[in-house]
Amino acid sequence: MAGIISYGSYIPYRRLKRAAIAEVLGVPAGKGERSVASFDEDSVSMAAEAARDALRGAAVDKVRTLLFATSTPPYAEKLNAAIVGAAAQLPAESRAADLTGSVRAGLSALLQAADAASGGGLALAAMSDCRLGAPEGRLEQAGGDGAAAFVMGTGDGVIAEIVASASFTREFLDTWRMPEERFGHSWEERFALTQAYVPLLGKAIQSVLEKAGTAPAALARVILDSPNPRAAEEIVRGLKLDPAKLADTLALTVGQTGAAHAGLLLTAALPSLKPGDLVLMAAVADGADAIVLRVTPAAAKFRPAHSVGRMIESKGAVSYGNYLKWRQILPTEPPRRPDPERPAAPPMMRSEKWKFGLIGSRCTACGTPQLPPQLVCVKCQTRGKMEPYAFADRTGRIATYAVDRLAYSLNPPTVNAVVDYEGGGRFLCEMTDCEPDRVAIGDEVEMTFRRLFTADGVHNYFWKARPKR
Repeated sequence: MAGIISYGSYIPYRRLKRAAIAEVLGVPAGKGERSVASFDEDSVSMAAEAARDALRGAAVDKVRTLLFATSTPPYAEKLNAAIVGAAAQLPAESRAADLTGSVRAGLSALLQAADAASGGGLALAAMSDCRLGAPEGRLEQAGGDGAAAFVMGTGDGVIAEIVASASFTREFLDTWRMPEERFGHSWEERFALTQAYVPLLGKAIQSVLEKAGTAPAALARVILDSPNPRAAEEIVRGLKLDPAKLADTLALTVGQTGAAHAGLLLTAALPSLKPGDLVLMAAVADGADAIVLRVTPAAAKFRPAHSVGRMIESKGAVSYGNYLKWRQILPTEPPRRPDPERPAAPPMMRSEKWKFGLIGSRCTACGTPQLPPQLVCVKCQTRGKMEPYAFADRTGRIATYAVDRLAYSLNPPTVNAVVDYEGGGRFLCEMTDCEPDRVAIGDEVEMTFRRLFTADGVHNYFWKARPKR
């Protein structure tokens, strides 16, 4: 039976306190804070982070399907999944697709990846969203940014097998957004709550429990994801679910992360479960999906590369003004520097493994790692004796750095650091997710996939260093 082989998750470093929004706009303040993708992040870069973590526990060369789910794709016409696959260094011989248009796409990607894995090989489902709400709107405070990824497969390596699933689709008008619009619209919430969310979610849960042959009392954890949290409250009462078994919705620490949310809640819940535990996961939006998972003995040996709890604790504040600036909601004067040039397609294609995968080279004559990849060894000058050498998962330390207050950036000043990697190799790159006045020589850093800039509609992705999380 198909199930989860491994998983990864990602929560951005920055947090925006809801009280800070209320203070500026004069609206009621929600409790807690929401996660905010940095100025150099989007749904693709966050999905790449989660996917890379998920693939550390799986055989990358056996992945044959990649599904990328998001309601906020960076490109309207271009395969966003291809960028995620390039950053994760997936085989070229793979099928890829974007699932978008609804926050329901996350669980759809998970179920479709399980179907694909049942036919052989592994399938990767990556889900990510940058939730953008209009100022003073409910989504601005309730939303959050994040990502999750799951490698689906069959056999002994499965850590959580799919026991049963149920899906229902019904057309109703709740949330919508035209292609040219940035902010979505919502119908009066009582209509969606009483006529769609609660009935559909209840029907999907009842159906999947019947298929699984289990009762609500047998569930160890219940994950409910709804655009309106009151729907989950109604379901708990109506189906007599144990409130103590409900998973933390992360509403106070992260926010509702759209297409990624159900998956993110699952990655937060799995580490605390034991073999034999049953998990119910259900989400509603434009219909409903429900899954019952059984944790297997293999789960005891699996540990995620980055835990959700640790990423929630690892954070830095962002002001509401900077948030508006990063999302280009508040127009500001651009940096007084020439605009960056649009990246050219031929060099990006020629250097794909370096640009998207951070694959350098290592001299087979003297063993010296080097980046960018070289033809002639910088140490022994041997020519043509290089092998690929991956740097994306290697940690390093800052050898020296400089703070640039004049560089083109949405978040000045820019910190440029020379990084010495564990095992060898030195590289000059930009720092991110850091406080410039706290950067110091000797700090441990790790690499992260980011968007350097956007020029003439082309997103220029590459790698930066960040303080180790």
